[in-house]
Amino acid sequence: MRRRTIRWLVLLSALSIIGVIVTQIYWVKKTLDVRERQFNQRAHIALRGVAEELARMNRVMLSTNPVEQLSPTYFLVNTNSTTEPTILEHFLKTYFQKHDLITDFEVGIYDCTTHQIRYGMSLSSRNNVKSPASTASWIKTDKYPYYFGVRFPNQVESLTDNMEGWMLSSIVVLIALSFFAYALFVILRQKQLSEIQRDFVNNMTHELQTPISTIRIAADVLNTSAILNQPERHKRYVQIVQEEIIRLQRQVETVLNMAKSERRKLELNIEWLDAHQVIESTARTYDGKAHLQLEASSPYVHADAIHFGNIINNLIDNALKYSSDKPEVFVRTYDQGNELVLAVKDHGIGIAPEYHKKIFQKFFRVPHGNVHNVKGFGIGLSYVRQIVRAHHWKLELDSEVGKGSEFRIYIPKK
Repeated sequence: MRRRTIRWLVLLSALSIIGVIVTQIYWVKKTLDVRERQFNQRAHIALRGVAEELARMNRVMLSTNPVEQLSPTYFLVNTNSTTEPTILEHFLKTYFQKHDLITDFEVGIYDCTTHQIRYGMSLSSRNNVKSPASTASWIKTDKYPYYFGVRFPNQVESLTDNMEGWMLSSIVVLIALSFFAYALFVILRQKQLSEIQRDFVNNMTHELQTPISTIRIAADVLNTSAILNQPERHKRYVQIVQEEIIRLQRQVETVLNMAKSERRKLELNIEWLDAHQVIESTARTYDGKAHLQLEASSPYVHADAIHFGNIINNLIDNALKYSSDKPEVFVRTYDQGNELVLAVKDHGIGIAPEYHKKIFQKFFRVPHGNVHNVKGFGIGLSYVRQIVRAHHWKLELDSEVGKGSEFRIYIPKK
């Protein structure tokens, strides 16, 4: 599948997911709005019926619009006469039940002599339970000398009653969308891994072919009878074969070590090591390109000898790859508190800040357009980080484009 097709697939899938979520939210909100309007209409009708009953009983004239809604949960009813609490409670329950307003509510009666709502009670149209309610924060008005207020504190719960089907369908849709998004992520991840694997196989094939071709050419030369009469040349070709074999061995070991770590938990053979001795032994294979500054007062560390040597080798090799025509790498050790610091520094091309974390990912290589002048598998630094973590050490990177990089490993002193 082409990259452009993948991008269109991701875009259309994302738009589809967003569209379904927005549609679901829209219909839930619309349903709640309709329920709210129905609730308000039933409340108006029920409270108007209560006002008419009180006006008929008190023999007063009822105003044209006795019910006024001051907030989504608070209604005010003009009565034009005093109201007895018990009678008001009876009418409210009767008309609420009649108009299917089965909910909890609070009622307060206004006293014009004190300009306070003198009566506050919490009631329910479900049962006969009632308790005192605070009306201190209720809204008052100067329009009417006699009125009572009704507040519905649990209106949200009332509106969402019997919406379990909507909620369940919304949850099912979200779960389905989550699985779809996860499946899409897995597909894209597999596509990325497939591309990484292809690049790795291509790099590995090229890296292995180079020493093999060099060894074959050198073997052909050594197989000629004329080379026996040229001892210096014979020695040089033997040296080339030895160097290429060592190089080939390192590449194979790197791949095998990564494969072992993936199959099972990395096993370490921890022992006391002279870090300076391991560093010097590893640096000798680089023909003076690695300059040593071993300043740590106590170079002994608790580590796996093979993996510790591989760390140093990978860091030096990586520094040389990304340096100029005349590469120089500086390997330094020094004391910092209770830690021994191993630093490998170069003056190469450097690494941009956005790639500082990514370079430790397996197979990742800093992109340089379509040019791949630097050889390698892209697993050296990933291996370094894995070994550092297995030893419970700390790894840091300082790098700037055009000025080089410095990798530091902090090793606790035992």
